[in-house]
Parts: sequence; structure tokens; C-alpha cells
Amino acid sequence: MSHFIHTEAELVAATARLIEADGRLAPAYAVAGPLPLRRRPGGFEGLAAIVVSQQLSTASAAAIWGRLAAAIDPVDHAGLLRARTPKLKRVGLSMGKIRTLRAIARAIRDGVLDPKTLADLPADDAHRLLMQVHGIGPWTADIYLLTCVGHADAWPAGDLALQEAARLALALKARPTTKEMGPLAEPWRPWRGVAARLLWTYYRAVKGRSGAPIYPKS
Repeated sequence: MSHFIHTEAELVAATARLIEADGRLAPAYAVAGPLPLRRRPGGFEGLAAIVVSQQLSTASAAAIWGRLAAAIDPVDHAGLLRARTPKLKRVGLSMGKIRTLRAIARAIRDGVLDPKTLADLPADDAHRLLMQVHGIGPWTADIYLLTCVGHADAWPAGDLALQEAARLALALKARPTTKEMGPLAEPWRPWRGVAARLLWTYYRAVKGRSGAPIYPKS
């Protein structure tokens, strides 16, 4: 059975379930305090916003998104496919991101990807379905499931801030690798997405940084 976090009340209840399952997270939660919900619009717009933000500062991503939204209104798969490459480059998109956005738009147009059905699947199955689209990697898939679908068990194992937060919260000798983050989070199923929110917020508290997801550089 899949669980979803759509409201603050659901997040509070799920956090209690998570800490009940693994008391090691209680001290981190005490430092983190109330967890932000961090929800985004879904569908093509949500995926596009995540792709645009990759490897950019918050300010740069917001500026490019603002120009894209002005150039393609509304930001949907049909509008993206109508836009010519020079127009997309002028808003600040790299060719790699243009290719990814077009691949997503074509997948939605052709019925290969239906974002509305992702909520009907377990997190791991939805992750695999998203990964079939050219340009969507593990981080993008998991961040979409977590912030746009609200999946309570999405786990962005490759996120750098999440890895560092896990090291600090669990007093590990070294930052866990993406591969190590999988088994590390097994005790937190089906609330791994809640653990991600807790750890990001804890990271912000102890590091004085944004506490937002950080796209892996490789």
C-alpha cells in the first residue's frame, strides 16, 4: 500500500510514524523542528521546473523559469514542442535541458508517460517508469515523486544534501554514497520521503543553508 503526503497534518502524522519506527531520527527531528511540506505542481510543469533547476542556484533557476513561463504560456508539453530551439536557448536553457524537456513532452503527447497515473504506483515502480524517458535520471524522478506527487516513500538517494544530512544525523564516519543510501533507508519504508524531508530540514538547521535538494554533479 502506498502512502501520500498532501497536507501538513499528514506530514506530522507520518513523521510520528517514522520516528516510532526508528528512534535514531528523534534527535534530528528535535533540532529540525516543524518540517516544510515542499509541494510543487505536477504534470509537465512540475517535471520541467525540476529539470530547469538542476545544477543552478535558486536565483538563476527562478530567472530562467520566469523567462520560460513568459515565452510559453501555459508551460505545457504542447507549448514546449511548438517552441523552436533558438527561442528556448534565449530564455537560458542549455541544449541538454532542451533535449530532456522535449523528450518529456513527446512522452506525454504520445501516451508513453501519463503523470496522472504515477500516484497509482508504488514509489519504486513509478521511479522506473519515469526513468524510461530520455534525460530523466534517478534524482529528477525521485524529486518529482516526492514534491509533485507527494509520495511518502520516494527516496532521492543521490541527493548530496541528503547524504550529508544522513552522515550528520546518524553520526556516520563518512558521507554515504548513493549506493549505500539505499540499504541505509530500508528501515524507514514506507516513509522514506518523510525521512528525506526531516533530514533536509535538519541539514538546514545545523549548516545554516537552504535545506533544499542538491542535484548530484555526476
